[in-house]
Amino acid sequence: MKRIPLTIIFLTMCLPLRVQAGNHIDGIYYTATLQGSIGADDEKSPFWLTNNHYGLGRLECNAALLRASIQRDAEADSLRKWRIGYGADIVGMVKYNGRASSNIVLQQLYTDFQFKGIRLSIGQKERPSELKNQHLSTGGMTSGINARPLPMIRLELPDFLAIPGTKNWLAIKAHIAYGIYTDNRWQKDFTHKTSLYTANSLYHSKAGLLRIGNPKKSHMTVTAGLEMSCQFGGEAWNLRDRADHTGDFDSHQKLPHGGKAFWHAFIPGGSDTNDGNYANIEGNQLGSWHLRLDFYGKGWGMSLYAEHFFEDHSMLFLQYPWKDMLYGAEVNLPSNPVVSSMVYEYLRTADQSGPIYHDANAILPEQVSAVDNYYNHHIYGGWQHAGFSMGNPLILSPLYNTNKKIVFTDNRITAHHVGLEGHPCKEGYYRILFTHEKSLGTYSQPHNNPQRGKFLLVEGTYSPRRAKGLSLTFSYGQNSGSLLGNSKGGMLTISYQGQMKKK
Repeated sequence: MKRIPLTIIFLTMCLPLRVQAGNHIDGIYYTATLQGSIGADDEKSPFWLTNNHYGLGRLECNAALLRASIQRDAEADSLRKWRIGYGADIVGMVKYNGRASSNIVLQQLYTDFQFKGIRLSIGQKERPSELKNQHLSTGGMTSGINARPLPMIRLELPDFLAIPGTKNWLAIKAHIAYGIYTDNRWQKDFTHKTSLYTANSLYHSKAGLLRIGNPKKSHMTVTAGLEMSCQFGGEAWNLRDRADHTGDFDSHQKLPHGGKAFWHAFIPGGSDTNDGNYANIEGNQLGSWHLRLDFYGKGWGMSLYAEHFFEDHSMLFLQYPWKDMLYGAEVNLPSNPVVSSMVYEYLRTADQSGPIYHDANAILPEQVSAVDNYYNHHIYGGWQHAGFSMGNPLILSPLYNTNKKIVFTDNRITAHHVGLEGHPCKEGYYRILFTHEKSLGTYSQPHNNPQRGKFLLVEGTYSPRRAKGLSLTFSYGQNSGSLLGNSKGGMLTISYQGQMKKK
């Protein structure tokens, strides 16, 4: 590891520890987790045992995980103007079907500095999806909980901040971040250097959300906003030239990473190395429009939400009809031993602006900017990190590819999803997920017949009162259908969380 990253890691962890030592250690908690999964050796791990685990799921059955973390949330200093949070999280994973193999992953390492409602976050940190139920939803389209977190510098309003003078009837939440990908070795190993892969790619994201309505005084609030992300910079190997390119072209390209590249990531502009005569904007640009309505009652609540995903600029505004959407409904019921929350989601990505793309020329001057090809990119392969989709996992991640190419082969889908959770007793919790998905493949490589898959998860957690901090979770997953084949598997997770307190 180079000297600069080591220095950053040292400062990231030691500075907040020194500050806190002068105050108190209340709010620091530690977690230890042991997890093991089992299934048939020749089957893939069930979908919901693999996905939406921040990149820690395994495609193979029969694997074990040992995890240890120590964290302190900035919210622990809620009575102070200046707040500090930090965390370190290390995971060791072992695959034991066939030939045993193991690796150690630094999952989180971060420091949060917060002044009142403004936070500067430095490092690698797991972050939830925007405006989604983290336990029951399939996840966000642009950013979700499916892939491993990236190290980044992020300036944010982590919670909705009231606009002065509106008495909390108008509030905003926003962030801007720059980071770097850490999957260089994975991309080389996965592709065997025989197909497109990249290294040292850079990351940018930004978002702004506006909430209308005071949750403490109103029975309804409306939240809307825009989220955008970009992958840029780095190097690319086995990069293909466009047919209309007029100059010399090398399949290995060092991509722009200077000040202009950072600006073009923030304000989309510029062009890519192999755009040829038909320049497009620089980098892998994508994003989502969000809309959510929340209704509040005495002991209950209901939410309706929609997320519109777009690639580049063709579906950013209303140039084409918005046929592709993620629609969702969430209901939170009054306290009862049966069901506490329910989620239903419908996802459609089959249109992608339409099946025809044409650059305007002298013969046919009409520009048709369709065939958006969600999550795929001609330089960066796809919107992924270490094999896992950085957005919604129902657009199957490159990790599932048998051709060892970093590409999304099933991005034209429709899916219905249901999630339930409840607390049948004070010591018990359960969660059920069921998804039915139909895939048409992609426009360039459609399936001869639609591929269908059904994914089931049944999970129960027992947290004994006599052993505070201990929890035991058993998860059963099942796949069926032609999309991923048939498989069954189970997972046992034993976790203990404790809190450090001043003597």
